[in-house]
Amino acid sequence: MPSTTVVTPPRRRCGRLAVLGWATAALVVAVVASVCIGGMATTPLDVLSALFTPTGSEKDLAITGLRIPRTALGIVVGACLGLAGTLVQGHTRNPIADPGLLGIFQGAALAIVLVAAVGNPSGPVQAVFAFGGALAASALVFAIAASVRGGATPITLVLAGVAVSALCGALVATVVLLNMDALDALRFWQVGSLATRNGAIAYMWPFAVIGALLAIANAPALNALALGTQSAASLGVSLRRARILGIATITLLAGTAVMLAGPIAFAGLIVPHIARAVVGGDYRWQMPASALIGSTVLLLADTLGRVIARPGELSVAVVLAVAGAPFFIALARRRRTVAL
Repeated sequence: MPSTTVVTPPRRRCGRLAVLGWATAALVVAVVASVCIGGMATTPLDVLSALFTPTGSEKDLAITGLRIPRTALGIVVGACLGLAGTLVQGHTRNPIADPGLLGIFQGAALAIVLVAAVGNPSGPVQAVFAFGGALAASALVFAIAASVRGGATPITLVLAGVAVSALCGALVATVVLLNMDALDALRFWQVGSLATRNGAIAYMWPFAVIGALLAIANAPALNALALGTQSAASLGVSLRRARILGIATITLLAGTAVMLAGPIAFAGLIVPHIARAVVGGDYRWQMPASALIGSTVLLLADTLGRVIARPGELSVAVVLAVAGAPFFIALARRRRTVAL
């Protein structure tokens, strides 16, 4: 909508383009590190050899069969979580919100334990049910928030999300107490990781692409909402349409990430703060920055987890949680932060 277009001065635009360029370079470095570093020592030359002149050696198999698919998964999941975190913080006006606030993680967990209690499905089947559970929980949150007089607002979305998360969490605890198969499935799924996943990225990447395009389309409305609901309405923004598009996009992105890698909550919490710090409060720039930074952060955390716990590894969710605490302490001590 022309009325919500924000004109960026040329100098600031050049600065933000430079930031995106640096973020892209950082992602390239993270990709190289992720492919080269693991339990077996390899170099960039080994990677090139495995890609273009493979001999079927153990190194070639490790690079092409394990590390490259894992790196691709990290790029997709990191971008999804970064975008979803930016959207949920923008729509709820809450700087400590993450996609789990809408009940997405708990809804996926409930679907996992229910299907495990009924039978013993394979990994792909569990992943599909996790995606469905995430969608159902998010839809329930929005339906509850929208049923209140005045429709869905940041406060009603947060309250409905807390209520649905608590309900799903209680049901998950009940099921796992009564069924050991459900407990085993939950324990495996709760360790958010890029390793030992089901290869669903081959048919889930279109959902990630659609979610990213919808996130970019939602940016002008978020810029208007940042001025306040009354100001946004006076600029011609349909609050209901913006909320529906935003919640649907968050659900699509976070549901895709949950299906591919399990719950990695801290990425959706940290990345939006970094993006705002480097490109400012304009969501048209925050969206690409969040996608690039999210992928970079997730790949670096995953690579670090392989290094510090050799010959085993720490899951990316654990590494992000450990790194996230000092980050938020530093954030709380800052005198000036970029407003939502």
